[in-house]
Amino acid sequence: MNKWCITQDKWINGVIGEARARNAGSTARTSGPSAGSGSNTTSLRWDLHTIQFSVNAWVFIVAVLAIFPLVPKSLSKRAYRLSFMGTACSSVYSLYALYGRPRAWTLQVVQVYFQSVIATKHFIYFIYCLTFVTSHLCLNFALISILCRSLERIAKFLRHNFSRSALYRKYLEDHYVWVESNTTTLSILSSYAEIGLGGLLLVSLFLPVAMQHCTNFYVLLLKLMYHAPVSASYHQSVWAKIGRTINPLILRYAPFLIISCILWLSIPVFWILWQLN
Repeated sequence: MNKWCITQDKWINGVIGEARARNAGSTARTSGPSAGSGSNTTSLRWDLHTIQFSVNAWVFIVAVLAIFPLVPKSLSKRAYRLSFMGTACSSVYSLYALYGRPRAWTLQVVQVYFQSVIATKHFIYFIYCLTFVTSHLCLNFALISILCRSLERIAKFLRHNFSRSALYRKYLEDHYVWVESNTTTLSILSSYAEIGLGGLLLVSLFLPVAMQHCTNFYVLLLKLMYHAPVSASYHQSVWAKIGRTINPLILRYAPFLIISCILWLSIPVFWILWQLN
């Protein structure tokens, strides 16, 4: 009887041991692919960030090439358009990485998705680049915002990924630390450039190379920049400084402009009242 009990205990212990071995093997097999998928996700994210950095670095180099005065005119124009195209592609990728795509291609879903991205910085830069890619004007002044954006992203990537590199510490660290600590200054500079560019487009309406559609579209873009949370503070402060500078000059030297604007704005009001009567 005792022998039979001992044999039974050995058999039960053997079965339990085999079950534990199978569970351990299945756990190892399950954890293996998950660890591999985690490493694949990390490498995928790294590759995508590297691609984004490469595009921004390429845009910065091409934009500098377009502004450089000794570059031939044909090459400068090509670099001018390529810099806008590269920034537009980078902005579209950033929108896709942050917000994905619409869940369905119905009008209501697309409208909700559009309302969620319209006030983002990436969408504003995409429209900004699309405005000048499709126009025939070549205004190097428009590249200031592109250069500031690319420089901020390059500095952020290099500081987070190459801060231990001896080459980075020796030649680039001081400059990129200044860029990261003065992002507000770069944003204000971009706002001045964007508003000044709107003034240039308004002046171009009186020239033979007038681009009325481009000017109207850019005025709407400036209105979006004025109200969007990501750029409202910078644009509103710049517009306030411009108003404090220009309004006293107009009141002192050209008060007739105010009367002309009042009369010009009153014309559609009188027309509407006449139609209602």
